[in-house]
Amino acid sequence: MDFSAAILAGGHSSRFGRDKALYPYAGKPLLSWVAESLTDAAELFIIANKAYPAFDFPLYSDIIPAQGPLSGIHAGLSYSKQDWLAVAACDMPFLTRSYWQLLMTTISSDKQIVIVEHKGRLEPLAAYYHKSCLALFEANLNQQQLSLQTIIRELKTTVIPFETLGLESKTLANINYLEDLQTE
Repeated sequence: MDFSAAILAGGHSSRFGRDKALYPYAGKPLLSWVAESLTDAAELFIIANKAYPAFDFPLYSDIIPAQGPLSGIHAGLSYSKQDWLAVAACDMPFLTRSYWQLLMTTISSDKQIVIVEHKGRLEPLAAYYHKSCLALFEANLNQQQLSLQTIIRELKTTVIPFETLGLESKTLANINYLEDLQTE
């Protein structure tokens, strides 16, 4: 099944101290690692509110700006040419092609989100979203209701326990501090 992929790179990187998307890790920027995990996508683009000329991917801005990841997912769903959109944060360099393929096998026509639960928490920034989610995302943005967890509970969601995927424990590691990379 064809899917689009959006890498969210619109955060301020305030805890990290510099632009995480461009930070080099093992020879390449963090965003490059995430992009490599999404090579099966029919289209790949970046959602950010600044230019990333080092990357040869289309760049789109938030349609409803300054509302955090919810704005980014909304924009991704709006720009996606496919019914399903893989959403990945730019600071998750350990995502793999296998991760996305395993999630893809659980997509069904009666669901709107495929998401992993890891250590008791849902991971909304490494998940698949169906275009049918767009209206609810937009309504929540317009009402300033920005909780992704609340939206996910309102939609038809497939939740996959991370431990059933058979992947490395660091797969869903999200890099918030420089030290997070030094421990890997």
